[in-house]
Amino acid sequence: MVHASAWAGLVVGCYALAEQGERWGVPAPQLVGSLVVGAVLAVGGVVHGVFPHRAWLPAQALVGVLMGSYLSSAALASVAPTALPLSAATLLTIAICVGIAALLARSPRVSLAAATLGLAPGGSAAIISLATDQGTDSRLVAFSQYLRVGLVALSAPLVVAVIGGGGNGIPAAELGRRSAGGLGRIASGPWMPVLLAAICVVGAVAGRRLRLPSAVLLGPLLLAMAVTLAGVHGFAPAGALRDVALVVIGLEVGLRFTRATIGHLGRLLPEVLACICAVCVLCAGIAWALGRLIGIPFVDAYLATTPGGINAVLATAASTGTDVPLVSTVQSLRLVVVVLAVPLLLRWLAHRQSMRESRRAAVEPAPVEDAA
Repeated sequence: MVHASAWAGLVVGCYALAEQGERWGVPAPQLVGSLVVGAVLAVGGVVHGVFPHRAWLPAQALVGVLMGSYLSSAALASVAPTALPLSAATLLTIAICVGIAALLARSPRVSLAAATLGLAPGGSAAIISLATDQGTDSRLVAFSQYLRVGLVALSAPLVVAVIGGGGNGIPAAELGRRSAGGLGRIASGPWMPVLLAAICVVGAVAGRRLRLPSAVLLGPLLLAMAVTLAGVHGFAPAGALRDVALVVIGLEVGLRFTRATIGHLGRLLPEVLACICAVCVLCAGIAWALGRLIGIPFVDAYLATTPGGINAVLATAASTGTDVPLVSTVQSLRLVVVVLAVPLLLRWLAHRQSMRESRRAAVEPAPVEDAA
C-alpha cells in the first residue's frame, strides 16, 4: 500500500516535470507528463493500485470549474451576429467526430464508447475523467485525446505560417483578459478561493442530487458556467492549483496502464491516427465553408474550428494577430457542449445497443437441448 506522503511526493515530482515541459513547449505537459510517469511506474511494478479516490474527486471538481469558466457573456456578445453559422459549425464538428468514431468502433478492438470519447473534439481532461466515471477504457481515451492534442498543437502554427496570419499580435497578458477562457486568470481578493471552494462543493452535491452522470465533474462545470455568464470572473483554478489538478487526472489514468495495454494501443496507432487526421481535414473543410459564409479570413475560421488543443490554438491566434475573441468563443463553446453532451450521447448509444441485443435475442431461436 502506498502511503499518503509517497502519493504527495509523486504529485510534486510530476508537477516539477510539467513545469519543465512548459519550457520545452510540450502540449498539455501536466496531463501528458504525469500520464507517462504513471504508466512507467505501473508497468515497471514500482507502484501498485490506483490513485487515491479522495484526491481524485477534488481534482475532478476543479477541472469542472475550469471548463465551466471558459465562456463569458462579453465573448458571446462579440460573436452574436454570426451565432447561427458558428453554432452550426460547432455541431457539425461534433457530428463528424461521432461519425468517424463509429467507423473506428467497427474494429473489434475498440468499443463505440471509447472511440466516441477518444475523438471528442475538446476538453481532454474532462473527457478522460468522464471515461473513468463511465467505466470506459480511459487509457485508450487518453491515448487518442493526447495524440489529437499533440497533432493540433504542432500543425496549427504550421498551417497559419503557410497560409499567413495577421500582423498585430496580442500580448499574452491581453489574451488572458480578452479571451473567454479562465486559464490565464489569477484569482484576486480573499473571497475568490472561498467562491471556488463553494462552487466545487455545491456543484458536486447538486450534481449528485440531480443524478447527473459524472456529477462531481458536471455539477461544478454547470455552476461555474452560470457564475461566469453572470459576470463573475477570476475564481477559476489557476497557476499551481490548476496544474496539480491536471497532474492528478493524468496520474490516475497512467497508473492503470499495463504491458498488455501498451501493446494493444501500439497496434491501434495506425487506425486512431488515420481517424484523427480525417477529423482535422474535415474540420478544415468546415473552416473554409464558414469563412466563405460569414466573410472572415480562413485563418480565423481554421483556428476557431480546429478540433481541440485550445491552449495551443489560442496561443497561435494571439501570436498571429487573428481574431482572438472569435477563436476563443467558438473553441470554448464547443468544449462546453462536448463535455455536457458526451454523457448523454453515451447513454443513448448504450440504450440503442441494449435494444439491438434484446431484438436479436427475441428473433434467434432458443438452443435445443439434446435428448438424454
